[in-house]
Amino acid sequence: MKKVRILVAEDHAYVREGTRRVLEQGPDFEVVGEAGDGVEAVALAEELKPDVALLDIVMPRMNGIEATQRIKALSPDTTVLILSAYDDDQFVFSLLEAGAAGYLLKSVHSRELVAAIRSVREGESVLHPVIARKLLGRLVPGAGKPEPRERVGGLSEREREVLVLANRGLSNKEIATELHISIRTVQAHFTNVFKKLRVGSRTEAVLRGLREGWLSLEEVSREDTKVCGA
Repeated sequence: MKKVRILVAEDHAYVREGTRRVLEQGPDFEVVGEAGDGVEAVALAEELKPDVALLDIVMPRMNGIEATQRIKALSPDTTVLILSAYDDDQFVFSLLEAGAAGYLLKSVHSRELVAAIRSVREGESVLHPVIARKLLGRLVPGAGKPEPRERVGGLSEREREVLVLANRGLSNKEIATELHISIRTVQAHFTNVFKKLRVGSRTEAVLRGLREGWLSLEEVSREDTKVCGA
């Protein structure tokens, strides 16, 4: 079984060590590097090309926002997942726009963190419920009505359906069941959506869809929003 290679960036050594111990309990995880600041995180990401970079926001020498931008530029295939004590709006939206695929608060249980890493590696959105509510709350005023479907970013009807279901928090497996297609087909649809919208994750795609009015909040049930696909 191919292991998920993870880089952990956290300036507090005891927190970093604790996170590593939690992750190493997963038989499919391998922590390939640890960074104590943002500059070191970027350098290690460029060198090691990890599958997932688990970053804090407030770090010495370079914050998580800039580190996320640089990591995505230097190692596009690396998925960035934020694990932070802060849920400030400025941090949340700046990090998601910088290319982070998910945002969790440090209050999550270890099993939720493990599930979240597996989910983002599969291209699924991972947002702590508090973060998800903030996101939807901020997008409500300007969401408006969806554009006519032929104008929705060049997306096909099926691609739009997949994005709507992703917006509701469904995992790839759940989307496949809902649409009566294979998981591989769902993944192919997301690849096309990412390419057409010029984004790198489900989170970015949903953000853009809501911001541009391509998706309606009437199509989203707040109760359906999940931390991950588990």
